[in-house]
Amino acid sequence: MEDKFVVRPKATDKKEEKSVVLTLRMDRELREEFDTLSAKSDRSRNELMCRALRYALEHLEFISENGDK
Repeated sequence: MEDKFVVRPKATDKKEEKSVVLTLRMDRELREEFDTLSAKSDRSRNELMCRALRYALEHLEFISENGDK
C-alpha cells in the first residue's frame, strides 16, 4: 500500500472544537487493534478512530453504478 496511516505518540493535548456522539458497531478484533494502538501512542481510541475515518474519506474514490465518479 502506497499511503500509510502514520500515528506518533501524542505531543500536546488538543481538543476538537466540534464533536458529536455516535454509536458504532465493529468487530471485537478491530476494537482490540485500536486499543493496542491507543496504549502505544498515548492517544485515545476515539482520536485514532476519527483520524482513521478522516484518512479514509480523504483517500476514498467513489464510483457509482453507472461508472461516474
